[in-house]
Amino acid sequence: MFGAAQPAGHNPNNDVEVQNAATDGISCVSWSPTANFLVAGSWDNQIRCWEVQQNGTSVPKASISHSAPILCAGWSSDGARVYTGGCDKIAKVWDLATNQSMQVAAHDAPIKDIFWVAEKNFLVTCSWDKTIKYWDGKSPTPGATLTLPERAYATDVRGELLVTTTADRKVVIVNLNNPSTPHSTIPSPLKFQSRCVACWPDKRGFCLGSIEGRVAVHHVSTREEDKKNNFAFKCHRENNDIYAVNCISFHPTFGTFATTGSDGMYTFWDKDNRQRLKSFNKANAPIPCGAFNRDGTIFAYAVSYDWSKGSEHYNPRTNHLLLHSVPEAEIKSRGAQKKGFGTGR
Repeated sequence: MFGAAQPAGHNPNNDVEVQNAATDGISCVSWSPTANFLVAGSWDNQIRCWEVQQNGTSVPKASISHSAPILCAGWSSDGARVYTGGCDKIAKVWDLATNQSMQVAAHDAPIKDIFWVAEKNFLVTCSWDKTIKYWDGKSPTPGATLTLPERAYATDVRGELLVTTTADRKVVIVNLNNPSTPHSTIPSPLKFQSRCVACWPDKRGFCLGSIEGRVAVHHVSTREEDKKNNFAFKCHRENNDIYAVNCISFHPTFGTFATTGSDGMYTFWDKDNRQRLKSFNKANAPIPCGAFNRDGTIFAYAVSYDWSKGSEHYNPRTNHLLLHSVPEAEIKSRGAQKKGFGTGR
């Protein structure tokens, strides 16, 4: 366990804070797949990297900048490079050993999500220009392009499964063996705008979060036995106040997941048994993003303004990056003995 910190408005759960994490809103966090290195991208145009030690101490390692806010980051499979994208409409590859970066992709609008797909040996960039492009990291032109019905609001990739949610409340499912053609396109199972999506570890489905405090648990298959097990549940609500679900992150070992919300809370869930595993104390600002490290022992999350109430509520001094030590008891499934959480669209 990490050493306890003093509770504060932004840290009511006594988690360990990464110092000087950003000077503007934190948009993304991502862990190396090979070691406890963490990157966080920000609206201050910077992406920063830390090494997180066993006691929770974070050691700054390097940083690079874009010419506009950074929206996304993803690691190479060997943990040597980080791919970044943002509002300057370009993607970069950042070599951590040399701290050098170079452009590897471009779009006609900001890049919202980015992934290196080791199974296919290509880079995926998802943009508000209504396209997903696939790059080999060497050529200045994409190897393939998928045209979407609308802007890509949220995307996730796991193995050969890509799921993207668009501005017109569509869900586009892609088999990356055929990357330029959708496997299927379906209406969102939720009634309100999509905010985040995460593929299941077994790649049989995905979880989709909306601005209306709800998560859909949905199979890719359209077989009747799978369709009848699709459901949705309410979350990130307080009395009559309803908040956006900003992020969904699956645990790498147990297949359970975390959600973070504009209500300033993060919560752990078990979709298979329809259980809330643990709710945490509410911070005084939204949590725009979160992610488990490679072995699921640390959950990193940002407490940072998400612009949900407009510019008049923006305060550039309230951006924090926190590390929660995750014991198994908090995140491991407890089986089917407990009462499940409520469902419904």
